[in-house]
Amino acid sequence: MIKIEGITAFVAVAEAGSVSEAARRLRLSKSVVSERLAELEKTLGAKLLHRTTRKLTLTEDGVAFLERATRIVHEVQEAASDIAERRGTLAGPVRIAAPVTFGRLHLGPALYAFLGEHPDIELIMDLDDRRVDAAADGYDAVIRHGTIQDTRLIAWKLAPSRRLLVASPDYLLRNGTPASLAELDSHRGILYTNRGNFDWRFERPEGPVIVRARSALRMNNGDMIADAAIAGLGIALLPAFIAGPPVKAGKLVEIDVGYRAQPEFIYMAHSEGRHPSVKLKAMAQHLKRAFGNPPYWDAAAQVDVDEDV
Repeated sequence: MIKIEGITAFVAVAEAGSVSEAARRLRLSKSVVSERLAELEKTLGAKLLHRTTRKLTLTEDGVAFLERATRIVHEVQEAASDIAERRGTLAGPVRIAAPVTFGRLHLGPALYAFLGEHPDIELIMDLDDRRVDAAADGYDAVIRHGTIQDTRLIAWKLAPSRRLLVASPDYLLRNGTPASLAELDSHRGILYTNRGNFDWRFERPEGPVIVRARSALRMNNGDMIADAAIAGLGIALLPAFIAGPPVKAGKLVEIDVGYRAQPEFIYMAHSEGRHPSVKLKAMAQHLKRAFGNPPYWDAAAQVDVDEDV
């Protein structure tokens, strides 16, 4: 008989890409995970994984087995959670990914209160600014700031997010303050690499326009972009949850070029076709209340947020 522990170990290893990382996620020793994999392969009569000293890959049988195995593990977890929820308790694991700066500044504090109210939930939160694949990387949901590019995701809006065009007083004194979109072309831009070359989008009555400032520096972290702008290296387009405090402190100045950056949102997204759990919906509802509309970090950002959770 196939044991669920073996299936769980196989799915964890396939998602993590290594036995050691899977063991960390499962809170088991490497030897236990390896034993469960070996027992599963023996029971199935098929080799599921190619193991070398450098990498681990799925065999043809492993690829075929993974889709159903993942579904089985998810269904078992949800069945256990459903029983707990029938008893009025939110319980079980939830794995989410979120951006580093927003996670540290705002998501963490909001979730700590939620976890305090529901101590039987086991939250696994990975902070990473890269765009992760919710389904392939094994996440129940991802929390992101910006626009939704992956059409395989179902998104719940948590809060509006206003972005500010900012620079240091010293930079503007040395280079002048741009007063129009056209004048941005001659200025140095500090750009966010995870958005590619289409980050600076502004709303005009005739439609959105993309502005490409001359690149002075490219980075993949909002905190460091803010630091670079404060150091006078150029102009940055930053969300208010990052730019707000240095603007208030006078370290950065908001620049008015006649148009606002294209509206964006803080959103939670889960894979299309994957039924979201009650606890995930409860978490999203809690975050919407905690952030507010307008969000507490930016009183000027009020935008209608759909009641879709």
